[in-house]
Amino acid sequence: MSLLNLRTSNPAFASYFWNKSKNSSAKMSLSGIILKSVIMLCLVATTALYTWQLFFNGTNIKWYTTIGMFVAIVVSLFISFKHNLAKYLLPVYALAKGFFLGGISAYAHKRFPGLPIQAIGITLLTFLVMLFLFQTKIIKVTKQFKAVIITASVTIFTIYIISWVLSFFGIKVPFIWGTSWIAIGFNVVAAIIASLSLLLDFDYIDRQVGKAPKEKEWLATWGFLITLIWLYVEVLRLLKKLAIRF
Repeated sequence: MSLLNLRTSNPAFASYFWNKSKNSSAKMSLSGIILKSVIMLCLVATTALYTWQLFFNGTNIKWYTTIGMFVAIVVSLFISFKHNLAKYLLPVYALAKGFFLGGISAYAHKRFPGLPIQAIGITLLTFLVMLFLFQTKIIKVTKQFKAVIITASVTIFTIYIISWVLSFFGIKVPFIWGTSWIAIGFNVVAAIIASLSLLLDFDYIDRQVGKAPKEKEWLATWGFLITLIWLYVEVLRLLKKLAIRF
């Protein structure tokens, strides 16, 4: 993540990655990014469905979900500092994230049947809307726009990290995990920022296609996974809070 360059709110697209690559005759292509994204999403879906099936067969999936989350975090850190390993570690990230998403989705479905399907639908629709807004230039990705989204994203993730650390001491932050209007409002803001982050990702990839080395397609794919999964999680949490409240 580069606050000085203001390129994107997604760490996968930071200038750190793009400036360290060696020259290559093969360049990044949009078709390559799309293909890799589809394959990775299939891997996410595979472990998510497996975890889902285990849960409804009576298996305790707490460790599947927890370990999946931590493995995804560790792999992300490795990719962040060893970008040349992205093509090897991204499948691991996708599979681990699938366990995590499958777990939280199964829990949500058990309490509120159909909720994960609604979240997936809203996530896909939001992706298409953001792509349309970017392609038609209805929303222009200016430096000021980037600065706002980056600042908001950093703030949100900082709040999540602090809340996560506090949870180890038995302290819960009600405006994040509760169902009050403030908590719902926080989720709405987070979902909007996640949605708008897609525009920054589109903009950066648009600038790099045909210029960046072919191997950087793996980092671009990783960036999309991060944003889409973040968006899905925020949407799922928001729908769950609304279902509990109403």
